[in-house]
Amino acid sequence: MMHTMNSMDVNKSMDDRKKRRRLIAGVLFTVYFAVLFYFLFFSEKMGRTYSERAYHYNLVPLKEIMRFIRYRKVLGTYAVVLNLVGNIIAFMPFGTFLPIYYERCRKLRYTVLYSFELSLVVEILQLVFKVGSLDVDDLILNTIGGLFGFLVYELVKQFIRKTTERKSMMIKKVMIKFPGRCRLLLLSQYLRQFQARH
Repeated sequence: MMHTMNSMDVNKSMDDRKKRRRLIAGVLFTVYFAVLFYFLFFSEKMGRTYSERAYHYNLVPLKEIMRFIRYRKVLGTYAVVLNLVGNIIAFMPFGTFLPIYYERCRKLRYTVLYSFELSLVVEILQLVFKVGSLDVDDLILNTIGGLFGFLVYELVKQFIRKTTERKSMMIKKVMIKFPGRCRLLLLSQYLRQFQARH
């Protein structure tokens, strides 16, 4: 009976942690979107102004990437890093948070697909509202960013899984090694420590 209750306590604690992670991920996801859309559509520092009323677009894959690499000394390190690395980093949080919040996106292909779709929507909106340019290279870099973000999610998931497995093994060892009341005391103490840390 006590063993069953302790098992239920462990499961409840794990469920609570999952809900807490999901809530935190949801809040961070919302903040991320707000910051992302500010920089993509409203930031003057990023050149998102309405002063130039002209449509700009590039539909040739790798054209702008190669231009930045070829003229990196003329354009400067900051401009090259901002446009190449920045476009990747900007979509990494999307690739990380998406599989946490939506179970369907725990498969790589869905996260990559939705990263591409979000980037496409952004590029079209920038073209329509003339606050940037539609650039196929941005699509490529943003999608790569979503892919890298998913890989970060997988690494974190593996780390959490291994940590949980170690804790489960510790409980099993206590259950096997120690008899009766002593076992229950140790389990209760372990559960209190476990809940205090999480």
